Amino acid sequence: MPKQIVTMTINGRKVEEAVEPRLLLVHFLRENRQLTGTHIGCDTSHCGACTVDIDGQSVKSCTHLAVQCEGSEIRTVEGLAEAGVLHAVQEGFYREHGLQCGFCTPGMLMRAYRFLQDNPDPSEQDVRAGMSGNLCRCTGYQNIVKAVLHAARALKERREQGAAAAVAA
Repeated sequence: MPKQIVTMTINGRKVEEAVEPRLLLVHFLRENRQLTGTHIGCDTSHCGACTVDIDGQSVKSCTHLAVQCEGSEIRTVEGLAEAGVLHAVQEGFYREHGLQCGFCTPGMLMRAYRFLQDNPDPSEQDVRAGMSGNLCRCTGYQNIVKAVLHAARALKERREQGAAAAVAA
């Protein structure tokens, strides 16, 4: 099967590469781009360990072809921190002990990132529903929920500080 050129932006960097049309995005990220934070869990989209953000949507990359990402903006867990500063969801998981073995954590972080973009002021029930497509085999989810709520508060504080600074200027 002939390879197909695919162009996309991953974590702010434009990439262009010839890939087999059947190559899954998770394998493209891990093997071709060496972005190994995206984990392979179940290969059926049930666990969410492979969750990435594509054009503003959470996508389970184990069932998404790389060629389907032509022209897309992709963010992986490696693209969350900026200038060496943890993103609020990473900080939340750290502060609230929202991980144990860490295998599901990259997918959880990416789902939490998108969830909080779509729902910046969630309730505990909202978080539980919004994160329900990502499974953790180690925790009881309590600390994951706390971590996402922690991140929501931190992001809200940053927005308020930014608005206050804009008014003061």
